[in-house]
Amino acid sequence: MSIALKQVFNKDKTFRPKRRFEPGTQRFELHKRAQASLSSGLDLRAAVKLPQGEDLNDWVAVHVVDFFNRINLIYGTVCEFCTEKSCPVMSGGPRYEYRWQDEHKYKKPTPLPAPQYMNLLMDWIEMQINNEDIFPTSIGIPFPKNFIQICKKILCRLFRVFVHVYIHHFDRILLMGAEAHVNTCYKHFYFFATELNLIERKELEPLKEMTSRMCL
Repeated sequence: MSIALKQVFNKDKTFRPKRRFEPGTQRFELHKRAQASLSSGLDLRAAVKLPQGEDLNDWVAVHVVDFFNRINLIYGTVCEFCTEKSCPVMSGGPRYEYRWQDEHKYKKPTPLPAPQYMNLLMDWIEMQINNEDIFPTSIGIPFPKNFIQICKKILCRLFRVFVHVYIHHFDRILLMGAEAHVNTCYKHFYFFATELNLIERKELEPLKEMTSRMCL
C-alpha cells in the first residue's frame, strides 16, 4: 500500500478496534497464511479456497473477522460524508433499501438513516465476533452448530456496506486515490463468499453489473 493510502487507511479512521487472533493458535496461523497468499499476488480465486486438511469453520471464522476489520476501515474513510442529511435512508440507489432488524430494539425491519444503520450493524457484528460461544478463541472449544448460518448473516450485512459505499460514496474513494484498494477488498470478499456459497445470489444483485466487469 502506498504512503498516501496508508494515511487514508489509518487507525484514526477505523470505526472499531480490530479483533485480533491470539499468536500460537490455529486461527492465527490460518490468518497469517491467508494474508501471505494475498500479499504474494496469488490469484484471489485461488486464495479463498479452503486449504486441504483445514476445518471449514476455522477458515470462515478467520475471514469473517478479517472482512469485518477491512470493511469497517473502508466505511471509516467515508463516514464523515455519510450523514443523516446526505443519506436519510440506508440504501443502494433507488431500487434497494435496507431496513434494520435485531433481537432487541428493532424487532421489525425498520428504515433508518445510513449512519445509524452502520453503527447498529458494526455493533451487532462486533458483539458476535467477541462472543466466545460463537467465535471461540481457545483450542478445543467447538464452534456452535449454527456457526455457518451466523456467518452468512454477518457477510450478507457486510455486503450492504459495499453496496452503499460504491453507489453513494465512491466519489470520495476516488478523491482519496483508494479505488484500487477498495476494489481488491471487494473482489476478495466476493470470491470468498461465492466460493463457499455464503451469500445468496439475490443479495448480490445491487452490484451485479460492476461485479461482472470486475470479477467475472
